[in-house]
Amino acid sequence: MKILVIEDEKTLRENITRYLQGEQYHCEIAVDYGSALEKLDLFDYDCILLDISLPGGSGLELLKIFRKNKKQDGLIIISARDSIDDKIKGLNLGADDYLAKPFHLAELEARIASVIRRKYSAVGNKMSFGDLSVDLQAKTVEIDTEILDLTPTEYDLLLFLMVNKNRVVSKNAIAVHLLGDDAEWLMQYDIIYAHIKNLRKKLSETGSPVYIRSRYGVGYKIELR
Repeated sequence: MKILVIEDEKTLRENITRYLQGEQYHCEIAVDYGSALEKLDLFDYDCILLDISLPGGSGLELLKIFRKNKKQDGLIIISARDSIDDKIKGLNLGADDYLAKPFHLAELEARIASVIRRKYSAVGNKMSFGDLSVDLQAKTVEIDTEILDLTPTEYDLLLFLMVNKNRVVSKNAIAVHLLGDDAEWLMQYDIIYAHIKNLRKKLSETGSPVYIRSRYGVGYKIELR
């Protein structure tokens, strides 16, 4: 799961990032209006944490632009402004949730998980495809009640393919989803091929009908045999 933390307060930003990384989220950061606008334009995220007061501009203005561009990423406002008017304004502009500072990091993670569940239209904490069942809260995958041993990157890759199960996903889209900023420096897709190969092998060893099919020159699609 990929999270963008838009927060200029260094200590809070580092605490949030450290905690979420410990919960197996991949975090990227933006510290001002300009860098946040660039990332929101270039990349997609599972959830965005947005501070209202940013150097260079307003977080609410970012939110307006973000929703105007039809972006569907989950978004939580994190702000020291705790008035009802501010909350209503943020939610009316398209935020999925509003959390006033200070807050407990465990509560923040719970709200992120809730936004992601709604985004992926999961039933409870579960997403299913074929005989696969993904627990979004525990970040585990089961095949016929048996846990599939995946690395965090393999888990993110499988979930990304499941969310896009009705279409072919390009190698570039996978690279950006898994690697974020680092994808810009990829000169080849060897790391993507390796993760696809390993995930295919693990699925095949279980006898699952779920299969990751290659579309030559285009990308990959998850389907049932």
